[in-house]
Amino acid sequence: MKQIRFKLAALGAASFLVACGGGSDSSFVTGSVTGSITGLAAVGAAMGDAALTARCVGGNPITGTTKADGSFALEIRSTHTTPCMVQVTKGSTTLYSFANASGRINITPLTDMVVSRALGSDPASVFASFDAAKASAMRAALDAAKAYVKTLVIGQIGSAPASDPISGVFAIGDADDKLLDALGVAKTPSELRASVLPAATATATAARGKLIGTPAVVTTLTAAQITAGATQSGLIGVSGAAVCDVKVVALNYNTVGVVGEATNASGVMLVPTGTCTPNGVMLAYAKGTDVMKSRTLANPADGETFLLAAMYAAQGYNVVATDYLGYAQSTYKYHPYLHADTEASSVIDAIRAARNAAATVGSTVTATGNIVLTGYSQGGHASMAAHRAIERDNASEIKVAAGAHLAGPYNLSGSFKSTAAIGGYQYFVTFLVTAWQKIYGNIYDNVNTAFKPAYATGIETLLPSPTLNFTTLITNGKLPGGPTVSPPQARDALFQTAFIADTQTNNNNALFLAGKKNDLLGWSPKSATMLCGGSGDPTVPPALHQTPMKADFDSRMLTNVRTVDVDATIQAVFGINGAAPTDP
Repeated sequence: MKQIRFKLAALGAASFLVACGGGSDSSFVTGSVTGSITGLAAVGAAMGDAALTARCVGGNPITGTTKADGSFALEIRSTHTTPCMVQVTKGSTTLYSFANASGRINITPLTDMVVSRALGSDPASVFASFDAAKASAMRAALDAAKAYVKTLVIGQIGSAPASDPISGVFAIGDADDKLLDALGVAKTPSELRASVLPAATATATAARGKLIGTPAVVTTLTAAQITAGATQSGLIGVSGAAVCDVKVVALNYNTVGVVGEATNASGVMLVPTGTCTPNGVMLAYAKGTDVMKSRTLANPADGETFLLAAMYAAQGYNVVATDYLGYAQSTYKYHPYLHADTEASSVIDAIRAARNAAATVGSTVTATGNIVLTGYSQGGHASMAAHRAIERDNASEIKVAAGAHLAGPYNLSGSFKSTAAIGGYQYFVTFLVTAWQKIYGNIYDNVNTAFKPAYATGIETLLPSPTLNFTTLITNGKLPGGPTVSPPQARDALFQTAFIADTQTNNNNALFLAGKKNDLLGWSPKSATMLCGGSGDPTVPPALHQTPMKADFDSRMLTNVRTVDVDATIQAVFGINGAAPTDP
């Protein structure tokens, strides 16, 4: 009888330890304690009094319960072999994490996303039969999964965890915990898990270019209005008198983010109408750099939209132009500035959206009609990236008749080696550095190692701005500038000297290597291609971009590419020592 009472007492003690969140059930686990898995379970709020189970590659499952504050401790014994998958369940929420060995881990929606991405499948099925082979595969994919999830989260809520999602220390109420709160507002844990699985990427790809809502006709500009406006602005000498009325149509369409996740972008479709006969060709346009988040080209009062209407749509061409990710109606939380792949996908999916909208808005665009690609400045980079992507990946779907790429920064990595500071340095380089930090996560270790203290605070979320334009960014002190501040002075006021020096001299510098990923050198267009720029351009100097791009094309003996220097025209307008206007 004493023996029975002793065993019952032992079982009761073990149950007490499990209920308090620290122990292992001795009826399932044997051997001496060799370590522990400790940590915190949270979904923003702590997951207190939640059931825990760890399955290791060797040994019986380890069970326990979290404390009220979400903390936990699970004993690793001599009969266990790590790594282990760890599951926490409370109510309808179940999350997973991964412990490579004894030590601290988190169990959060972020760790659940990382584990799901590393496995490439729902972790519940793997957890039930976790073994050494699955552990090895997960461990090999873990770093890539963390990078993927970080980028995905930035696209969802605009920021990323400050520390490693699995092993980093955080506490309820701190910055990383608030990030979990924001993530929870965006999606449920099960939706977040689904968003990282291959099926989500496949679904996003299949939906690309589909319209969100019905295309909205903003207004119709008459040929007389367009001709009068072009005359007043001086554009008439280039555009000629309008032949067609132009219907301005707002588009909202599905596209993909930096890691192929589903998102949206907006844009405009300009439809020639009235008594003219449209020619059926569609011009896909990519705009130059913009610092205002709210700006959309679906605005007939916008100067760039009017230029497209007068020069192309009023002459019989259908036009589509994207606002890019992170602008206007796009729900993407930042703009991946000068990121070739998403620039290309934004343009390509705008073409698809315009084709899908054609019947609704009375356009002559067809699913097989010719496409002409063009864009200016950032748009020159975007239009060439789209040209390359279409001929490489979508040639059977989209027929490119020609590409005219204007003043684009095609040789980004090469530009980082230049010791000269470009015009508008404070806008363009700041935008690029902070965007690529969000995309790649390694441009700098800490914002203060890149930017000087006067500007470091808030710089990572400054561009594009919901309220400030090129002028007010300066007048509000957010960026250095003004008539007395030269480009080198703006650079030196903004950036740490060592950060800039390393980009110029170190071929392993992260910014330089990211530039390599987004350079447009090394491809061969099949359709007629024109490079256009002005040798006096202070922001995108042709000597750094257009000339190397043409030389690269020439090195492969291409005969379908020509280059144009418009500097003589610029000098005619601005004087013999004049310079081309900068993006702003």
